[in-house]
Amino acid sequence: DSMLLRNATDELLGNNSDTRLGNVERVLVPILDALVLTLGVVGHTMVMVILCGRRRRGTGTDVLILALSAADLLLLSILPFHTIAIALQHWPFGDVMCRLVGFMGSACASTSSFTLATLAVSRYLTVVRPTTAFTLLSPRRVTAVAAALWVPACGLAAPQLAFRLVGTQHQAHDGHACFSVLSHTDQLIYSLCHFLVAFLFPLVTIAVAYIRIYMFLWGSRRAGRMPQVERYQRKVTHTSAMLVLAFTICWLPSYGLTLALVAEKSSMATGFSPRYGAFNVFARLMATSSTVMNPILYVLMSQKFRQDLIKVFRKERKNGRAEV
Repeated sequence: DSMLLRNATDELLGNNSDTRLGNVERVLVPILDALVLTLGVVGHTMVMVILCGRRRRGTGTDVLILALSAADLLLLSILPFHTIAIALQHWPFGDVMCRLVGFMGSACASTSSFTLATLAVSRYLTVVRPTTAFTLLSPRRVTAVAAALWVPACGLAAPQLAFRLVGTQHQAHDGHACFSVLSHTDQLIYSLCHFLVAFLFPLVTIAVAYIRIYMFLWGSRRAGRMPQVERYQRKVTHTSAMLVLAFTICWLPSYGLTLALVAEKSSMATGFSPRYGAFNVFARLMATSSTVMNPILYVLMSQKFRQDLIKVFRKERKNGRAEV
């Protein structure tokens, strides 16, 4: 989330003892961010166009995937602020944006993890308890749940509004950086709570749901009960599981880096440490890449999505010819 990206940004804003590596980061990070931003915006826009085109025959799964894309697009919208801060080696946007960018990033990333956990539970109900799923997982109810997930996410992100500001730090080139004013102990407690609530708890929920799903499918296959509908559910479940795996792989390095930073007593308010330069760039790239992975996985793993994507391109091509 933005807390993780912020710690990564802070690390890049003048805490690197190797000037040459710092200069490389100032050029490399904006290039990588521009690539991620372009791919992410294009990919999620196409996802939203396709899913909104299915609104008359949409499912609860479609609603949750649409919510994921919306959260990722909002997360991408704050990426340029971090990119510019890294390129300039200071935070030029003022105290208000320092707080808002931190809040929005944390809320969006937390919502994404909560939505993935909800998606896993919905897949469990659909595959293992279809009668219950038919009753509970109507698009309207799932939409209400997806909207409600923003409440705990915003609550978890609220400290970003209260405890971030632009101040003077001896590490920064011109002394201006956006950083947390929490004490070391408070920052450690907050980071651990964030890790447990927004990452570990959803991950455990997801793992339990998919273990139960695969056990059910394995038992059905052994018993010879694998009709066409269940085979389709299996494919959809595999796609959902890959979304979760990609999210975990992309965010785990950043969470590890954040916990390592706040565990250092010397980092106190800033989260700076000169020991994580190269890994910091990697962790930040992995975290930002999480916003690009979902559309790629949809195309690779979902034949239905590929068919809908082809239809959209054909429609656009036909409209273009008609205008000519």
